[in-house]
Amino acid sequence: MIRLVVVDDHPIVRGGLRDTFADAEDILVVGEAGDGAEGIERAERLAADVVLMDLRMPGMDGVAATAALRERSPNTRVLILTTFDSESDVLPAIEAGATGYLLKDALPDELTRAVRAAARGEPVLAPSVTHHLMGQVRRPGRGTLTDREREVLQLVANGSSNREAATALFIGEASIKTHLQHIYDKLGVRDRASAVAEGYRRRLLT
Repeated sequence: MIRLVVVDDHPIVRGGLRDTFADAEDILVVGEAGDGAEGIERAERLAADVVLMDLRMPGMDGVAATAALRERSPNTRVLILTTFDSESDVLPAIEAGATGYLLKDALPDELTRAVRAAARGEPVLAPSVTHHLMGQVRRPGRGTLTDREREVLQLVANGSSNREAATALFIGEASIKTHLQHIYDKLGVRDRASAVAEGYRRRLLT
């Protein structure tokens, strides 16, 4: 019997997921939680085999909860179930140790098969997630910033506008925008704030 804990901040979603597994003879929903911290507590106390984890929740989000749970209960598999599939959502979740990543439009049979696969330690990925990961692997110089790109990112982190950064580096403002787009692509983010946060996470910034 696969012991499953459902973690989602919406009670209606949790109820729907509980009903989804009601007819599965080999899956038992042993508990549920409304945020990441509560999910970790439930998973540990109830000896969950698999945790179905939402990504964006108040308090501790799904990525932080996944990382903490993988460290504290390495035998518990985490299967992300969310509505978000951008690269900036997918990659941190996979890096945190999620066994799988599915979207909430998955059919009940897909979810059931995914939980069984996750319990066996097999990776389960939605097609769009696979596309993001393949693109990240194939992208030249992925994650590696040039010296100039690091200079631009540092100036942005220090609060400089594009114009101020251009003045500091003696280049055009259009060049700053181009460097920023390359930074976004390499770090898998979509905006300045996310780029700075990712830069600190990867220790690219001082």
